Amino acid sequence: MSMMRRRKGSEKSSNLNEERDNEEVGKDKKNNNKLDKPPKRKNQWSCVDNCCWLIGFICSIWWFLLFLYNAMPASFPQYVTEAITGPLPDPPGVKLQKEGLVAKHPVVFVPGIVTGGLELWEGHQCADGLFRKRLWGGTFGEVYKRPLCWVEHMSLDNETGVDPAGIRIRPVTGLVAADYFAPGYFVWAVLIANLARIGYEEKTMYMAAYDWRIAFQNTESRDQTLSRIKSNIELMVATNGENKVVVIPHSMGVLYFLHFMKWVEAPAPMGGGGGADWCAKHLKAVMNIGGPFLGVPKAVSGIFSSEAKDIAVARGIAPGVLDTDFFRFQTLQHVMRMTRTWDSTMSMLPKGGDTIWGGLNWSPEETYNCNPRKQRSNDTQDAEDNENEGVKSGTQNAHYGRMVSFGKDMAEIHSSKIDRREFRGAVKGSNPSNASCHDVWTEYHDMGVGGIKAVADYKVYTVGSVVDLLDFVAPKMMKRGGAHFSHGIAEDLGDPKYQHYKYWSNPLETKLPNAPGMEIYSMYGVGIPTERAYVYKLSPTAECHIPFQIDTSAEGEDEGSCLKGGVFSVDGDETVPVLSAGFMCAKGWRGKTRFNPSGIKTYNREYDHAPPSNLLEGRGTQSGAHVDIMGNFALIEDIIKVAAGATGENLGGDQVYSGIFEWSEKINLQL
Repeated sequence: MSMMRRRKGSEKSSNLNEERDNEEVGKDKKNNNKLDKPPKRKNQWSCVDNCCWLIGFICSIWWFLLFLYNAMPASFPQYVTEAITGPLPDPPGVKLQKEGLVAKHPVVFVPGIVTGGLELWEGHQCADGLFRKRLWGGTFGEVYKRPLCWVEHMSLDNETGVDPAGIRIRPVTGLVAADYFAPGYFVWAVLIANLARIGYEEKTMYMAAYDWRIAFQNTESRDQTLSRIKSNIELMVATNGENKVVVIPHSMGVLYFLHFMKWVEAPAPMGGGGGADWCAKHLKAVMNIGGPFLGVPKAVSGIFSSEAKDIAVARGIAPGVLDTDFFRFQTLQHVMRMTRTWDSTMSMLPKGGDTIWGGLNWSPEETYNCNPRKQRSNDTQDAEDNENEGVKSGTQNAHYGRMVSFGKDMAEIHSSKIDRREFRGAVKGSNPSNASCHDVWTEYHDMGVGGIKAVADYKVYTVGSVVDLLDFVAPKMMKRGGAHFSHGIAEDLGDPKYQHYKYWSNPLETKLPNAPGMEIYSMYGVGIPTERAYVYKLSPTAECHIPFQIDTSAEGEDEGSCLKGGVFSVDGDETVPVLSAGFMCAKGWRGKTRFNPSGIKTYNREYDHAPPSNLLEGRGTQSGAHVDIMGNFALIEDIIKVAAGATGENLGGDQVYSGIFEWSEKINLQL
């Protein structure tokens, strides 16, 4: 028994030893397997991961800030602003309401170019689902989603200047047509809100929306817009105790309403048949804001090369990007093809020729000094401190009369040293389209090398030759526009030819209405460098390229030079030079002249630009910029006072900071 027990014990011990050996072998195998397997790598972030994380982080922060903004009290932003900058002044409407002002005269708003919304009523297949959606204004979502379709629908017929077959785009109606250009970017909204403070509402305010792309007379023949404006004004006068209307046009709307005042008096069918006394019966005042009465140089560069100062800088920073087939969308070529169908832009070409704008060796503003004036406080301003401050001579007078110069040297040397070769009548060539051009055609494709060289060889263009230049490079547009607009100076306003509508938007070729009780205001910003003349160069040769571009390398030689980035600047509101905005009210219409036979009183009201002191002020309440001035408290206060019954004399007459009166005296115009 003991032997058996011992055997069982030994068996048990041997089994235990085997199990231990097996465990050790198993451990050795596991260790060997671990050594055989490659080490695991830590997760690494890829570029896609980083981008996704960044986008998610930005979206999270955005939604969090949006939540906080919607959750906070409405007065919190104002509280923060006042804590930083001090107490804010009351808006003009609140201030004048406290003073007892109430609504009296109905108000009509006339928006300018591009600020009015346009919506689709009929389109091609690519525009399915966009019925009555805004193609212009609002979010501009369709520009990103279907850009070529958008360009196709925003373009007009190149022969007729109106809708292409199968497309109907019409202006948005009501105050919403131009209160905001895009979400958060006001145009008329601030003025409307302040007028509402003293009792105005939709029945006493009217937005005279129109299709700003087409020629002024075509807005009547296609949409009866001028007739609608006439009917609405008559209704507002009749339903508001026969109180006359105060009209407030902005930008190109100034020229549009100038056209309307002649149209409403003219007999049918060309005119509205209102008679010679219609304006006297229905209009108290026309308060023009940023009016390009005599045109703007920007219109020249826009038609010539689809550029302005900002676009030229972009082309200079990234050469070829805006010209070449960038993501199958040649930006500038499409912009040129589209905008050259918009005949309304021709209304803003400079008017009056060399008599107004100057010649090769002189210009009214030639003594203007471009040294920036000392920025005034955003709280207070003394007009006398700044009056004529920008008129003192700089180190070298700019030849502003040379609106387009090919080369910086051509812009500066004496005219006797300029070797010019006539471009009118030059033989144009024809280049076959490059395959990379796709369907992007501009009129430059028909000019050929010979025509392009002829333009550059003329060297210098004054306003007197600019119209001929544009006739040469954009013949289809100029032919259409020439039937609707004129840019000269009338020798005899009694000539029957000036009864045609093509002269009605040119203040130098038409008379103001016979309305001695009416007042006309020219209200505009000053103190901002504004485009006046350009230095050009030939673009790199490529068949798809626009052959001319502003030479951004052209710079002035001293601090006081007005030449920066290929652009000569003068005083203005960043878009309209003072000369264009102020001359007619300062001299052309001042008193009884052949352009103002009834002696309508005119006033120049300038608003010196003061930028916002911090980001919390947004676009500022004392801005003089072309669009931002619509939120200028001083301008809004002037408008409300006139709408409530005040006159120009009650406002204090002229308010001038620029050299407009001095410059006007240099212009030898028969009055």
